[in-house]
Amino acid sequence: MAVRLAFLGPEGTYTEQAAVDYDPTAERIPFSGIPRVVRAVLNGETDEAIAPIENSMEGMVTFTVDLLIDESGLKIKNEVIVPIHHCLLGDPGTDLESVEVVYSHPQALAQCRDYLTCRLPNAERIASLSTAGAVSDMRSSRYSAVAISSRRAAEIFDANIIERDIEDIRNNRTRFVILASEDHEPTGNDRTSICFDYDLDAPGLLYDTLGEFATREINMIKIESRPNRRNPGRYVFLIDIDGHRETPPVRAALDGMQARTSMFKILGSYPRATPPD
Repeated sequence: MAVRLAFLGPEGTYTEQAAVDYDPTAERIPFSGIPRVVRAVLNGETDEAIAPIENSMEGMVTFTVDLLIDESGLKIKNEVIVPIHHCLLGDPGTDLESVEVVYSHPQALAQCRDYLTCRLPNAERIASLSTAGAVSDMRSSRYSAVAISSRRAAEIFDANIIERDIEDIRNNRTRFVILASEDHEPTGNDRTSICFDYDLDAPGLLYDTLGEFATREINMIKIESRPNRRNPGRYVFLIDIDGHRETPPVRAALDGMQARTSMFKILGSYPRATPPD
């Protein structure tokens, strides 16, 4: 039986492309908005969900990260890295000098900021729920409009590609995570994601906590922070490390960290994705 996989719809989004790359045999079910994608698994509508978590240009996708920290009981089971190449779409005969509005997902608008400043400096930038949804927004707009979306969306919705590869940085990639009720068993080439915070503030707290990794020679891949929505003025730290939570050194380090923190959550252990060429 095929896995039921929730993704940010409609068809033609980069998340759908990531879903195809992850499991081409899965039954892909579109939902509107990342929170709805996550709840599809929590409600039993799908077996897994896929959501963007990080872009090489714009950093973390806060919608997904905040859901993992505060609201979701799901685990990261896998990851997929997808090259992102944006296209400017419009109706045939569109004159860029007359364009008043550009529609796209906020991440795509940010990834094409320099291009838009140069080519469409007077056009208003309006956020859509997805890059594919931006095509519908463009067509229903009462203004002269274009959309930033993918080549796949242009094919699906029969839109005209005005210009290709308009992202500001050519090596633009988005990392997607697969969410499920359980994470992945060890493979020997794994990554573990965690988050934690402190009730108190004192010199050396974070330094001492991270020492749990250093003393065991565990490589820390990434560290970031998000405002603690339950405790204004405090921050939640998010860390990715090499290794699986079930291996003895990692397990010991995580136990030591948990003893030093007030909130500690293992977001999941999963196979590391191979970046595309």
